[in-house]
Amino acid sequence: MNMKFTDRFAWRTSLVFAAGVFLTVFWFAQDSAADENWYPYPVEVWNPPFDMSSPRSTVDYLPLEKAAKQWDICVSFPHMKDAYWLAVDYGIVAESERLGVKMQLVEAGGYTNLNTQISQIEDCVAGGSEAVVIGAISFDGLNNLVAEIRGKGIPVIDVINGMSSPDLSAKSLVSFGEMGFKAGEYIAKAHPAGSGKVKVAWFPGPPGAGWVEAGNAGFQEAVAGSDIEVVETKYGDTGKEVQLKLVEDTLEAHPDIEYVVGTAVTAEAAVGLLRARGLTEQVKVMAYYFTPGVFRGIKRGQMLAAPTDSAVIQGRVAIDQAVRVLESKPYEKHVGPALYVIDSNNIDTFDRGSSLAPDDFKATFSVN
Repeated sequence: MNMKFTDRFAWRTSLVFAAGVFLTVFWFAQDSAADENWYPYPVEVWNPPFDMSSPRSTVDYLPLEKAAKQWDICVSFPHMKDAYWLAVDYGIVAESERLGVKMQLVEAGGYTNLNTQISQIEDCVAGGSEAVVIGAISFDGLNNLVAEIRGKGIPVIDVINGMSSPDLSAKSLVSFGEMGFKAGEYIAKAHPAGSGKVKVAWFPGPPGAGWVEAGNAGFQEAVAGSDIEVVETKYGDTGKEVQLKLVEDTLEAHPDIEYVVGTAVTAEAAVGLLRARGLTEQVKVMAYYFTPGVFRGIKRGQMLAAPTDSAVIQGRVAIDQAVRVLESKPYEKHVGPALYVIDSNNIDTFDRGSSLAPDDFKATFSVN
């Protein structure tokens, strides 16, 4: 991952700040995104698309009011192990219901199961799906499949994780490089060069996933030149047991670390482990994306902060993009919500419904 973020960071600061102010609104109930009027929603549009280094503009996203027919859409997730993907699921389900389309969701069970994801998608297409939305396990590993599906005239939408295929119809995702950058920048500002070295353990997620490679590049760039010393970088699947073991091993090897930064699952696992070992005051915890567990951690003072990519909105936009392509209607090819950091200053005021599923929402695999 050779993308640079600092070159664009200065001119984006005012833009992202403005978007953050716009999004930092009066309290919404956690199911606010279910409202028929979740839109217009401020997003960034990359042009040319599919290149995170492209210039982007901020627009208010306006989805279709209704689909022209009950299209059959297949959605593929890497897994449903954590509340982040539950939020994306909620966005997918809510928008499918609002637009009046059918939706079938399959999940591969984890980031080591690329072949499972491929076969599940192939089965969807063989079963008559008219569009496919993919949260990819691998940045490059589904490119042949995408080309095959597109060759049949079926739209393919890349949601959340990112794929390198040039054959995609559209992307509904943000730069995880910038998510990682924002997390790194947050702690780097507290420890500028010359202030005294601080040891940090960094857990970017599953090896080989596009979002993880991007997040790692952004984080490492943000802390460069500060007094943050990344003493350990450990990759692993985002299952809680895997992440807990990684944090345990790191604490054994580096008992003097002062920060644990990583996936939301890492952060949630670390909070309990640090409490059990009496290290809550010694080690600070931060995530580089947002879940209900991270929300509670920040609210309770157990975690510092996390950037949010408005996962619910990304799911909604992906479904709208699919319908627009199917109906030959104008659409933005590369869309992502503006990023902003949530900490103790705005934890009580940001729009929870754009980032989190409602408390009573259960994993849903079909809309008929």
